[in-house]
Parts: sequence; structure tokens; C-alpha cells
Amino acid sequence: MAQIRIRNTGVRIEDEQEVLSFLNNQNVLYEHWDMSKLPVELKEKFVLSDEEKQQILATYDAEIKDLASRRGYQIWDVITLSEATPNLEELLQKFEAVHTHTEDEIRAITAGKGIFIIKGSEDVGYFDVELEAGDVISVPESTPHFFTLMDNRKIVAVRLFIEKEGWIATPFEDPEFVSSK
Repeated sequence: MAQIRIRNTGVRIEDEQEVLSFLNNQNVLYEHWDMSKLPVELKEKFVLSDEEKQQILATYDAEIKDLASRRGYQIWDVITLSEATPNLEELLQKFEAVHTHTEDEIRAITAGKGIFIIKGSEDVGYFDVELEAGDVISVPESTPHFFTLMDNRKIVAVRLFIEKEGWIATPFEDPEFVSSK
């Protein structure tokens, strides 16, 4: 279950209904997939073959198609990041810069943990959404944000796109953003 940390105040939101309400108020889609559907051998595996990625997509085919039909997504894939990922540090540096997209950025976490840092409404400011397996989040288009790994430095996620080129990041310079974990 996702947890929220509001950066300005340090307030943590851990209750499921409060997390859902908070994210809804920030126009962030949040859902949860049933992780018991995922084959045991894939639950903590962070280096995946193309066949294993296809197995994840097949396992969650109904959920993916439901999201796609509701939100206009056209294509999807599986991404995995871990210490085994070549050039992981360079990739994370690229990810860890506040930016926006011309479409939603959506991820469904199937293993590991990750964190979205999102610019909320004026009264909230930046907040962290700590995600784990089963969490599905969609950051609205044009919303300043970035994604990174948590301390475990491992994640597997389904990503959905409207455009075939995927998300194109536009840097967002914001003097209000203070990098801190």
C-alpha cells in the first residue's frame, strides 16, 4: 500500500483511505492490483527475460486493458531496474530531475519499491508517494514530478503510454523544489 510524505511539513499519510483521498484531491490516479495473481517465481525477480516480461503482461492483461480503455493508453511494457541494470546510476540521475510530460506517467509496480516525487497544489507543495508491489499510480500530464528508486534499489513496473514514443520529459525548473529524501 502506498504511503505519502508531504515534504513541507513532514506529515506522513499511511491509512489506505487517507492515501486514496489525498491523491484524489491532487488529481493523481491511484489503484491497487492483486499481487497474489503474479507467479511466485516472479514476485522478487528483478532481472527478467523477454518471456518473463510477457508473462507479467499476460497475468495483468485484464487490468491493463481496463486502464487502457478508461484512459486512452495504446501501448505498454515492463521495465526493471536493479543493481544488475547497466549504467543504473546514470539512469537514476536522468530520472531524478523534476520534469513534466504531455501525457500521464503511469506505473503499476509488480515487484520492489519506488517513489514518485510530485508537485501538488499550492497548499501542499511537493510530496512523495512511496510505492510497493500492487500499487498503480498515474501522474497527470503537465504535473511536475520525478521517479526514483527507494533504498532497496529494485523495481519491476508495467508502464502504459498513449504515444508510441513514450513519455518525453520536459525539464521543469522550480526554485521551490528542494532535493531531499
